[in-house]
Amino acid sequence: MRYISTRGQAPILAFDDVLLAGLAEDGGLYVPERWPRLSSEELRALRGRPYPEIAARILDLFADGTIAPAVLARLTADAYAGFGHSGTAPLVQLDPRFWLMELFHGPTLAFKDYALQLVGRLFDHVLAARGSRITVVGATSGDTGSAAIEAVRDREAIDIFILFPRGRVSDVQRRQMTTVSASNVHTIAIDGTFDDCQDLVKAMFGDRPFREALNLSAVNSINFARIAGQVVYYVTAALALGAPERAVSFSVPTGNFGNIYAAYAARQMGLPIERLIVGANSNDILHRFFATGEMAVQPVVPTVSPAMDIQISSNFERFLFDLLDRDPAALAGTMQAFRRDGRFAVPEALAARAGGAFLSGRVDEEETLATIARTWRETGQLLDPHTAVGLAAGRRAAPAAPEPPVISLACAHPAKFGDAVRRAVGFDPPIPERLAAVFRDPERVAELPADLATVEDYIRRRARIAGGHA
Repeated sequence: MRYISTRGQAPILAFDDVLLAGLAEDGGLYVPERWPRLSSEELRALRGRPYPEIAARILDLFADGTIAPAVLARLTADAYAGFGHSGTAPLVQLDPRFWLMELFHGPTLAFKDYALQLVGRLFDHVLAARGSRITVVGATSGDTGSAAIEAVRDREAIDIFILFPRGRVSDVQRRQMTTVSASNVHTIAIDGTFDDCQDLVKAMFGDRPFREALNLSAVNSINFARIAGQVVYYVTAALALGAPERAVSFSVPTGNFGNIYAAYAARQMGLPIERLIVGANSNDILHRFFATGEMAVQPVVPTVSPAMDIQISSNFERFLFDLLDRDPAALAGTMQAFRRDGRFAVPEALAARAGGAFLSGRVDEEETLATIARTWRETGQLLDPHTAVGLAAGRRAAPAAPEPPVISLACAHPAKFGDAVRRAVGFDPPIPERLAAVFRDPERVAELPADLATVEDYIRRRARIAGGHA
């Protein structure tokens, strides 16, 4: 299994090298040269197996011998041992058609834990084998930061620097990052939007001397290892509802396109997925693309679902690469035009093909809160606002029965967004003990402008590898 850059000018790498590289040297994203396949027979053999066993098998397909299967089995067992539900990613039925997949049973109560708890252990294994260390940099619109920090905190071979937009994440999300006292953890509040944070991270990877001096790596979904880890819960959910004999659909609240791209990857691997539904909030650039074939940047609007307040969705480049028939020159030209003009459009035939791969729906603030209230009233289930966006989009986009069941992803515990839940249902969601702790501990955070030189200087002075400890 080899991995190629979407822009075609970076070295072809194996899985363990892609894990450490994160972003490709040419600014592109790594994707498999060909998709591994899950046959119907293999899917049947995975039915009823524990989540860590299924995760080990999926990762083995992507790692293709670069990490021994026995090692993957050990790492996956360890990664999910501390999750708060015996089913790891359990399904809850809302009505005859719709299901919720609860992805908030990890240590930071968000779906990012499901991949990042595994990625942290993969980092440890590969770095120990090579006797090296890395500096992880990442941008977060909310939950990625805390999940990444939790995955690599206190690890001797890793320093982590997480950038987040100051004042644009929830108090809980911020405190989950800034109250971690581990010496290898550094949080940076950037005066700007998530897109500014993401641009800074990409610019650091594009600065070859800085990248090489600090041995940069990534935990954002620009790192394909994280996509591989997310494929797992789509497989387990589909198996639970009858795959491969029965197809399912998924509705996914989407900002940076990584989570639903993992569902797309699962479908490319042979998982019987009927529909993939993109749930967008008022920052609806992805919905507008799937509706019109044009992607055009607009100002970011703050919403009650802040992790989706994004206008430049990094992982969309991976899907666009496939849409352009894996032509790296066409992809690079399109992305350059997008950076220059803030927009691009694909021909009508490609727009139709994109619309065949994904449905989408835009869910505004009023509908988000109404969906939280309706779901609580009808089922007794509390939703966080991102989950509500996905569920509302799924209900609108999915046709009537007898179409396959629709699994909507519950991406965060409602207590992480207590203000929005209170507005919707009139009371505060119960706060789990692991969240209550973040309100007792002091915060450690730097506030910096959205300036590359300033941020790089801050990281250079604190990363242990810069002091000669490579």
